[in-house]
Amino acid sequence: MQIMNNGARSAEVVNYQGSGAAKLRRDLAYKVAQAVMRKMKREETKMTLYDELVARGLIAQVTDEALIKDLINNGKATFYIGFDPTADSLHVGHFMALCLMKRLQMAGNKPIALIGGGTAMIGDPSGRTDMRKMLTPEQIQHNVDCFKKQMARFIDFSDDKALLVNNADWLLNLNYVELLREVGACFSVNNMLRAECYKQRMEKGLSFLEFNYMIMQSYDFYMLYQKYGCNLQFGGNDQWSNMLGGTELIRRKLDKDASAMTITLLLNSEGKKMGKTASGAVWLDPNKTSPFDFYQYWRNVGDGDVLKCLRMLTFLPLEQIEEMDAWEGSKLNEAKEILAFELTKLVHGEEEAVKAQEGARALFSSGNAAQMPETKLVDEDFEDGKIGILKLMVKAGLATSNGEARRNVEQGGVTIDGEKVTDVRMTLTKEQISAEGIVVKRGKKKFMKVLCD
Repeated sequence: MQIMNNGARSAEVVNYQGSGAAKLRRDLAYKVAQAVMRKMKREETKMTLYDELVARGLIAQVTDEALIKDLINNGKATFYIGFDPTADSLHVGHFMALCLMKRLQMAGNKPIALIGGGTAMIGDPSGRTDMRKMLTPEQIQHNVDCFKKQMARFIDFSDDKALLVNNADWLLNLNYVELLREVGACFSVNNMLRAECYKQRMEKGLSFLEFNYMIMQSYDFYMLYQKYGCNLQFGGNDQWSNMLGGTELIRRKLDKDASAMTITLLLNSEGKKMGKTASGAVWLDPNKTSPFDFYQYWRNVGDGDVLKCLRMLTFLPLEQIEEMDAWEGSKLNEAKEILAFELTKLVHGEEEAVKAQEGARALFSSGNAAQMPETKLVDEDFEDGKIGILKLMVKAGLATSNGEARRNVEQGGVTIDGEKVTDVRMTLTKEQISAEGIVVKRGKKKFMKVLCD
């Protein structure tokens, strides 16, 4: 590789001939050169907040780029992101939005976390093939209370630096006829039916209840603009139509300009939403997804996703991440550890992140660890004081059936405290398991500490 510095600070990568190892060297040289060029460019011109969001791959669509740049770069944005309380915990799908709010607040902008106590009564049809489960007002309120506690880890609500509001305060008291006259008249049904958020639902049947969701979300922006001077809305890229509905309603009713920006959805290299496992969502509540399991989720992301996640989700300097662009092989595992640690620290604090990291390293080095998922066996699980390995694996959630457990053992993929299990008829006594427990591992990534009374 040759870097040429001739005043214009241009960079050139010498072409290598050949294939195989030569190609790897050529690719590596190109990555390094690109990182150098990006660093030099940032040194020449100080990167603004908006520039950083672009560089991190966070921005998908904007209404007025020049206006939004001015607002967020100069700390003049009062912005909101909505969170419908459809569960008793936030999950990884909300994670990027929370990180964005934190970034903008650190730059002097004022966040409004809008809890959808009213819109949750309807249910967002975006990305759905069926109607969401109807929740009771009591369930919604419980979920709202849980959201508030978790958001405080990311957003500073002290001294009016941020607001936490609930759209139930205005949506639940609306007069239906007045709404139709004052708001409904501003929406074109033809335009609404063209919205991406409705297209998928139209194939299987879109209820009139869900059809109103766009109007409700638009009304939120309209109310926040009037009550709090909210001039900017952020949301996932699948919310674009709903967000444009809000800016248009403000323009038509108030003759004012409001802006909207969507953030890139967190997708893996296969185009699937991240934050889901075979057992369900990855939650931010430690009682639903333990800090150890949360750490392990990010530690096990694909090689093609780790650098993207570092850019989009962590607060590490871009210069540090760009140095990792050239990492390959075992170095990518180091990048995954950094990713897992940084995100676990953000959600659960540094102490829990250290525990999770040490537990994961101990698990894979010695086959044992203090910080890992646990299953406790009861007396009823034992027959004549013994439990078979197949039944134990099912009880521990490492297999869905005895048949699957049998195949795992026969294929040599099961260990107990680092020792391979070779006999499907193997049994263990309560004394062998004991209160200290044993570590049962299936494959490279599934494991459980099994204990008994």
